[in-house]
Amino acid sequence: HINEQHIHNLDVGNWAKQAYPVKAHGMGGRLVRTGKEYGEIFDHHTVEYEFADGSRMFSQCRHMKDTYYQVTESFQGTNGSAPEPGVIQTPSGYVLLDHDGRKDPNPYQVEHDLLFDAIAKGEYRYADAENAAKSTMTAIMGRMATYSGQLIEWDAALNSELSLMPERYAWDAEPPVLPDENGLYPVAVPGETKVL
Repeated sequence: HINEQHIHNLDVGNWAKQAYPVKAHGMGGRLVRTGKEYGEIFDHHTVEYEFADGSRMFSQCRHMKDTYYQVTESFQGTNGSAPEPGVIQTPSGYVLLDHDGRKDPNPYQVEHDLLFDAIAKGEYRYADAENAAKSTMTAIMGRMATYSGQLIEWDAALNSELSLMPERYAWDAEPPVLPDENGLYPVAVPGETKVL
């Protein structure tokens, strides 16, 4: 689910850095979601992303019942940190901002209102396709790292010839990977699975 859900948290990290990672390595696997209905995806990923300036983004996500659950971002910088949503503080712990957003309008609705308004006016104000593609690539690179157990560099991931897409899009098209006679799909094995 690193590509399907956790990508949004990775996108926030990229936005905060105003950059995209140049390499990633990580661990992941399937411990709980192992049935036929889950296909071949891992149920947990932990990835360390590195940016060109040497800074790091640490990413953890999982799908496991009855475990501690947190979906958020925190940031640590030279001149301060944002340890939780709405809080910015100095290295000594002095709080510069403590915003209680409970009375704020729904940010998803605000985003849609602004986008729809721009479309209705014929304005081209929200050109986020490149950022979306690069955040998607960030998630793909993380998945490649956890599935393979290898250090994956951005350019190598971007130029990989691995395709998970069908040869054609149609209801009767054969998927690129099929289940075995028991209905189970092949699962990535770190150290064995090739992604480049």
